[in-house]
Formats: sequence, structure tokens, C-alpha cells
Amino acid sequence: MLIRQILMAIIGLSSGFTVAGGIFAFIVGLGIIPRFAGRTHTAHRILWYEDCVLAGGALGNLMYIYQLPVHLGKIGLGFYGLFGGMFVGAWAMALAEIVNTIPIFERRIKLREGLTAMIISMAIGRSLGAILYFFQGW
Repeated sequence: MLIRQILMAIIGLSSGFTVAGGIFAFIVGLGIIPRFAGRTHTAHRILWYEDCVLAGGALGNLMYIYQLPVHLGKIGLGFYGLFGGMFVGAWAMALAEIVNTIPIFERRIKLREGLTAMIISMAIGRSLGAILYFFQGW
């Protein structure tokens, strides 16, 4: 019985490491970290960015596996939602850039001005939706 539990723990951790490694490889493949460093003119801190991504993935994995509760209240939930939304939004924008959906969409609807306003309004709408979702308990 003990050997079975040890074997299951090894398999579970190995699977988690494999999935996390795949996600990190996907982030690296999309070029999100160098793009952030380039856009923010902080290329000298790229190792810090990579360490933060690695630490976030490892801590998230441990919190999920051991079901560690984090009691931060509604304000903490708001910050978590804000940063989680920024992360998902960055992934979506990186994917959109990779497949060039925004330039194609821009050409098809003959959009000459207002692309910045369109992207900002999408971000605001997404943020308001997240706020309603979390604070209304939907």
C-alpha cells in the first residue's frame, strides 16, 4: 500500500512537471518574455522576468497540489483577477500577433484609425466582466 502511494506521488509530480514544462516551452516559443522586455525597455532584467515566471509556475503548482488556502479578502481577489487577466490578455495578444489576426482584421474592415481605442475598450470590457463575475459570485 505504501509503495503504491509513493509510486502515485512520483507519477503525479512527474506529470505536473511535464505539463508545466510544456506551458513554459509554449511561453518561450511565443516569445512573450522577450517581447515584454522589449516593449518596456527593460531587457537588462530579462533574467528576473524568467525567474518570476518560473517561480509563479512552481508556486501555483504547489498551491494546486496541496490545496493551500490563500486568505487575501476581496481586495486580494481583485489584485489576483487583475494580474491573472493581464497574464491571459498577454497570452491572447501574443497568439494574435503570431497568427497575425489583428492586421488581417484591420485590413478586412478597412480600419484606419482607432485600433488603440478598440483594444483598450476590449480590455476594459473584459475587466468589467471579470469584476462582475468575481464580486457578484456568478
